[in-house]
Amino acid sequence: MLAGTQFLSFGEYVLYRGSSGTYNINSCEPIEVFYNLRMDLDKLQYAAYIAKIVEDVTNENDSSYNILQLILNTIYIISESEIDKDLVIAIFKMRLLSLIGFAPDIISCVSCGKKEDITHFSIKDNGIKCENCAKLDKSVIQISEGALYAIRYAIMSEAKKLFSFTIPEVSVEELKLVSKVYLDEKLEKTYKFEKII
Repeated sequence: MLAGTQFLSFGEYVLYRGSSGTYNINSCEPIEVFYNLRMDLDKLQYAAYIAKIVEDVTNENDSSYNILQLILNTIYIISESEIDKDLVIAIFKMRLLSLIGFAPDIISCVSCGKKEDITHFSIKDNGIKCENCAKLDKSVIQISEGALYAIRYAIMSEAKKLFSFTIPEVSVEELKLVSKVYLDEKLEKTYKFEKII
């Protein structure tokens, strides 16, 4: 059962509950072992980073199909593609926060309801703000049209198409900042990612 029980392996498992209340594996059938992660330390670090975040927001015996789908899609993209991994992580964070109940308001300004001239993301007020309303909020992060598009896409797109878009590099940097600060704020924990290599 080694192949199916190693870190970051996905499979079908037959479990039985022991007398102490813990679960034991009776049998397992590996479906995907993400072999490429084991061949690339950089990719493995990113996958382990998202696994840590998911571990913090899920509980044993919870029905978390959407989160499982998200982590599998994310790990697959990290393992099998050359898409910017920092962009992948940022998209993952925004989608995860939405799935666990922290979806920001991304349709119109959270203060005045205006749909035009959106230039900032408010951490405090959980959503986007127009230029005028952003002046009164010290928690805002300035975002471009590309970053706004990416935030909306990460939250509203179909699960299978989650990583199928591109944005300018400046928008990637803005999305990374918004997703990091928003995740740390909502989960009340600072998640640091430090590359070994």
